[in-house]
Amino acid sequence: MTGFTSYRLILGTVFAGMLLLFSAQAQAVELVMFESVGCEWCETWDEEIGTAYDKTSEARVAPLRRVDIDDERPEDLQSLQGLMFTPTFIVMSEGKEVGRIIGYPGEEFFWQLLDEILANEGIKLADGT
Repeated sequence: MTGFTSYRLILGTVFAGMLLLFSAQAQAVELVMFESVGCEWCETWDEEIGTAYDKTSEARVAPLRRVDIDDERPEDLQSLQGLMFTPTFIVMSEGKEVGRIIGYPGEEFFWQLLDEILANEGIKLADGT
């Protein structure tokens, strides 16, 4: 194999890997939390849920992604509209919004609303519910 052919093979493999990675990310389910510095309800959510979220069955199917509402919005979230309040939680599936929780309604209601959004999309939790 010539050096040029090897180079093309390596580039092709890298490109194919990147396509797989980006398509997997676009299809993944995630919980996007829009927050802001000094947001008291964001701090309350952190204390009541945030410290344990990564250990939950919800996190296994919808990992948490934090975005500062005052920063430039990431490219894959540019299409989201109506973001004015923090915290705002948006469940994304395959790159599209499938549900939204505006504000923090307290621990019990937060879990209920999140589970309802996931269930409405046919997303089963890791514990089978």
